[in-house]
Amino acid sequence: MSGYLNRVQLIGNLGQEPELRTTQNGGRVVTLSIATSESWKDDRSGERRERTEWHRVVIFNEGLGKIAEQYLTKGAKVFVEGALRTRKWQDQSGADRYSTEIHLTPYNGTLTFLDRKKDGDRAPGGDDTASDRAMTVGGGVGGGNLDDEIPFSACWQ
Repeated sequence: MSGYLNRVQLIGNLGQEPELRTTQNGGRVVTLSIATSESWKDDRSGERRERTEWHRVVIFNEGLGKIAEQYLTKGAKVFVEGALRTRKWQDQSGADRYSTEIHLTPYNGTLTFLDRKKDGDRAPGGDDTASDRAMTVGGGVGGGNLDDEIPFSACWQ
């Protein structure tokens, strides 16, 4: 096989409200902090154990970022799919540091809301009758028609 694949899929909960930043060229970037947890019974002690991993998700798709910023809150359960990226930076002392992030870019990222819609909130497609269905927004393969006027697709599953 001569191709490569860089895809990450996570289901987790937001650890804080989405964070909006503006780039130097005026673009909008939304960052999510997502926790995934696993639990098991310790064989030696018989106690329940739990481990939580934190993941930084960066949304570079303006339409998807607006939807995330508007509808997601701390604690929301989401499914994200994007590409894994590691960036190098220097801290205040000049030491090299590395950050690994999941990037959701135009046409290459998916965000699915897995929680029920809260009473009184309008769903991101305007469909208030589908309050207990998952909402998917994003690009990527099969993620929508590129001729659409909006930069993301939305479909109820």
